[in-house]
Amino acid sequence: MRLFVAIVPPPPVTAELDACAAPLRLAWPDLRWTSQEAWHVTLAFLGQVREDVLPELSTRLERAARRHRAQRLAVRGGGAFPGPSRARVVWAGLDADRAALAALAASVAAGARRAGAPPPDEDRRFRAHITLARLREPADLRSLTEGLADLAGTPWTATEIQLIRSHPPGPGAGRTPVYTSLAAWPLDQALNRQ
Repeated sequence: MRLFVAIVPPPPVTAELDACAAPLRLAWPDLRWTSQEAWHVTLAFLGQVREDVLPELSTRLERAARRHRAQRLAVRGGGAFPGPSRARVVWAGLDADRAALAALAASVAAGARRAGAPPPDEDRRFRAHITLARLREPADLRSLTEGLADLAGTPWTATEIQLIRSHPPGPGAGRTPVYTSLAAWPLDQALNRQ
């Protein structure tokens, strides 16, 4: 099964981002826009994982979550990968304690590796973002990404990480995968006690 570990924003945050993305979807209808139900912050993409690895993976991810505090996040700004002039992915950025979020992502990846589900992109630099749209071919989206620069959402506290299964789109299901949360583990709530 195809898996990843992520932080999922709460519905008020995704609704707010959806309202900001609506005019962009109208202006750029040829992009493959992701739905608000699919928005997440990927901590580690695991790819194909055997079912027999799940028990150990669950144990390792629970440990990783317990070692890190809840994260204060807000949607802020945006851009494109690999860059606005040759965009393949359009994303919304995050205002966060970057070191703390990167440390959480590293712990999740290390736990997955120890469980036998090494992330194929583990050596890639972690860049916290929410994917808004994808393109089949690179395109110049500088004018679109300029419009994302002023994106600023309401802060929220991420209190858990989730293990999510990605199902390929079925016939007539649209052009994006369907995500199912398999499990969730709480982060240390010390942030809420400060």
